[in-house]
Amino acid sequence: MELLGKSKEELREVCVGMGEPAYRGGQIYHALYAERKFDCAQMTNLPASLRERLAAEATVTMPVVKQRFVSSDGSVRYLFSLAEDTESRKPLRAASVEAVFMPSEGRQTICVSTQAGCAVDCQFCLTAQLGLIRNLTAGEVLAQVLLPLEEHKEQLAPQTNIVLMGQGEPLLNFDAVMAALRILLDPEGVGISPKHVTLSTSGIVPGIERLGLEKVRPKLAISLNASNDEQRDALMPINKKYPLSVLLDACKKYPLRPWEHLTFEYVMLGEVNDAPEDARRVVRLLGPLKSVKVNLIPWNPGELPYRESSAEAIEEFRRILVDRGIPAFVRYSRGRDVMAACGQLALTQIEGAQPPAVGYR
Repeated sequence: MELLGKSKEELREVCVGMGEPAYRGGQIYHALYAERKFDCAQMTNLPASLRERLAAEATVTMPVVKQRFVSSDGSVRYLFSLAEDTESRKPLRAASVEAVFMPSEGRQTICVSTQAGCAVDCQFCLTAQLGLIRNLTAGEVLAQVLLPLEEHKEQLAPQTNIVLMGQGEPLLNFDAVMAALRILLDPEGVGISPKHVTLSTSGIVPGIERLGLEKVRPKLAISLNASNDEQRDALMPINKKYPLSVLLDACKKYPLRPWEHLTFEYVMLGEVNDAPEDARRVVRLLGPLKSVKVNLIPWNPGELPYRESSAEAIEEFRRILVDRGIPAFVRYSRGRDVMAACGQLALTQIEGAQPPAVGYR
């Protein structure tokens, strides 16, 4: 019986099924997510008899850290091995996946994967080369947050940001991703504010509409990356299914909270989508929307037929947007030297990387 990924209500049901009071489920929930106790024997808020029974009958399956890749900027790319599951109704094949822990002054940001590989096939992204291997479970999504937080607990800053921008398209694994997010955003669970969690999508319109109906949800970011349909069809084949007119209509209808804005991400590709006319077209696309901002992301190198935009082209693009009332910021990715940056997550192994720490499984 797997505990990781279960909600408080599901854990209460587990306890009732074991002949225990339902409130014990809330205690397990607190120990697992708020205290990050991954060993049932360490859940000292439970009576010893229940701890012994859980140790015999339940598991908390953490991923195995195959390698850590430590960047010169302090970021850590984790290469996780996910266990094969043959006992569930839908057996899951063994897989590998990545997460990135990025410390900075006053906060840490954890970039989380939601699928092993990705089916969306964005042409400038190395993850796309993997194809879709499988969806992750809610527990596997949560583990990518819990394990780095526990491993770095002595150095944690006051604020934790979570970005669902690793491998995979979150809205194509909607149920598992939302199950994990409800626990991450629960003040009695992991306790991260919705203002500090961002889900990034390539533009899965039914998923965007569905997300807008959720009571508890993260902020939303849209990967735009092009200024017209012809360009976006070539860079992001998903655009053929959900073209810009359909995507932007969904964005226009998306129910923003009073403090919230929609973020549009735009990967800058040299002489592909970075011309001044591209910037002017982006202004026309986003102008009708309320409360938006644009993050311009310099392309991160990989074995793909693209190149970085020049600093001058990026700055001119940014200036055109800002001058026309669209807030725009240049976001340089962390961890480029260890293939941990945006678009670089492709299960790359590097000679001499740090071995796993004992006990993280």
